[in-house]
Amino acid sequence: MPELPEVETMRRGILGAVGGMIESATRCESPRRTIRFEPPWPALGQRLQGRVIRAVERLGKRVVVRLDTGEALVFEPRMTGLVLVDEPPSREHLRFELRLAGCSLACVRYWDQRGLGSVSLLTAEELAARLGPPKLGPDALAVTADTLRDRLHASRRPIKVALLDQRALAGIGNLYASEILHVAAIHPRRSAARLTRDQWRRLHAAMHAVLEEAIRYEGSTLSDGTYRNALNQSGGYQNHHRVYDREGLPCPRCLSNLIKRIVQAQRSSFFCGSCQR
Repeated sequence: MPELPEVETMRRGILGAVGGMIESATRCESPRRTIRFEPPWPALGQRLQGRVIRAVERLGKRVVVRLDTGEALVFEPRMTGLVLVDEPPSREHLRFELRLAGCSLACVRYWDQRGLGSVSLLTAEELAARLGPPKLGPDALAVTADTLRDRLHASRRPIKVALLDQRALAGIGNLYASEILHVAAIHPRRSAARLTRDQWRRLHAAMHAVLEEAIRYEGSTLSDGTYRNALNQSGGYQNHHRVYDREGLPCPRCLSNLIKRIVQAQRSSFFCGSCQR
């Protein structure tokens, strides 16, 4: 967490920064674990001063701010990072702030409770080397059904684990992998190499449907309340989860079986044993 829908919501939340000039970049004082800046502070802040924001994009689970120099400011939220335009959930976890002029936003902030995320300013060459093929697979929202199968069908890993491989497919994490497999009626333990063509077709359709629905609801804010959109408001997709974190509750599809939980690659997988044989 955050995964593709949450990061896409962050991206859309700061689109008003496009065309703005960076008046100042500030590293906020925090008593918590220091996040990684690249280049190290204060060089990062100095290089950002006076730059104009040309575009705001997403690469997998990262927000990418394109600058007039051809460089890219990359926010990687990891577990608890947020990209905000409003007041943060708490001041002590505020890590970084851009003050803007000439656009509809006054500022863009980066907040990170656990301090596992990072803020990096990369040249075009550095960005391609780190986040281009083969480091990062095609985006889960843009990939075709044929490409999805081509990327994963040779893997002997369980399909749930294969979906989490960012080199093969970018953007899907633990939460949405469980949701997608339930909609596609595929058991999370089934080997990717054993999926039929019809199952690949169902998986692709379910992936797009679940991710697009989650984006409409601006992502999932779980029980810890950490994830917030750019305006520091909760997402809404947690109210529509079919299986994730619903162990012991009735399956919303068949209504006759209870959701089960297993552990795969040190992560919890949730599924219905009847709908996902």
